[in-house]
Amino acid sequence: MTTMLESPVSTAHRDPRALLDAVRPRVKECTYNVLESPGSGISLWEREIRLMMRDNVMVRDMAERIMANAIAYTVTAMERPELHIGVGKVVDIGVHTLILDTPVYFAFCDVYNGGRYKHHAPLIERRNDGLVIRTADIIREQGFEPDDELWAMDGANCSPCDSKVPDSH
Repeated sequence: MTTMLESPVSTAHRDPRALLDAVRPRVKECTYNVLESPGSGISLWEREIRLMMRDNVMVRDMAERIMANAIAYTVTAMERPELHIGVGKVVDIGVHTLILDTPVYFAFCDVYNGGRYKHHAPLIERRNDGLVIRTADIIREQGFEPDDELWAMDGANCSPCDSKVPDSH
């Protein structure tokens, strides 16, 4: 008798919005600006989307797509520090929005990087070796659903990222 076993299919999906909103209790610095000021009674997801729209003149749908992929990338960079990954220019807009909102980013590092700050140490020159497309595949392996259109826009042209700097992306 022959028994065949099928590999289990993974249906787990990680929601970038939920991952970002989950760090709210860990925001410790500048809480007035982030949590208490007029207009701040919103989710962290909504905050980052509004900041991106304010600073980059985007339509909401595009801002949400970019932020979702930026969060997926950042979490993956934290969970898989042994891998060299990178984003293209479009998704990098969301990464910068998240990193520049330092009280939120510190809380993000606290939750998803074991309390260690994940540095952003870009190289000057952009790479053009297809790293962006490989990064989308790695993000998919981590349970996220990368927006293939966003990743393909910069397919061969990676942000000037470097994994050789300790704990950086």
